[in-house]
Amino acid sequence: MKIESRLFLWGTPLFVGAGIVYGFMTEWSEPVGYLGMPLVGGLVAMIGAYLALTARRIDARPEDDPNGNIEDGAGDQGVYAPWSWWPLAIAGSAAICFLGLAVGWWVLYIGFCLAIIALVGWVFEYSRGIHSH
Repeated sequence: MKIESRLFLWGTPLFVGAGIVYGFMTEWSEPVGYLGMPLVGGLVAMIGAYLALTARRIDARPEDDPNGNIEDGAGDQGVYAPWSWWPLAIAGSAAICFLGLAVGWWVLYIGFCLAIIALVGWVFEYSRGIHSH
């Protein structure tokens, strides 16, 4: 995680500096650029700070070792359910939400309700029965 946190934290001055340079080049007449770029820098800083705090809490990963080998990262990398249909339901409900932005707000509400149902189904996919796993 240290590599990722450094990548994001080093990107912060880039966006802030680019926003300042953009402001001088446009003579501060176009507010989206000189305000938006430093705000992106702030978002990048928040992600980098989160990754830095997470890196302190967990043990060092094989990716953080400069002398590490590829086989050091072998094994399980997490849980993935390839038979799950819930991501497809979330994608469909997101498509309905975006359709609602073009067609009408009432379609957006329907898509939002379907998205909540799909998200709850995906989160509790392994919690059926008596605390199943």
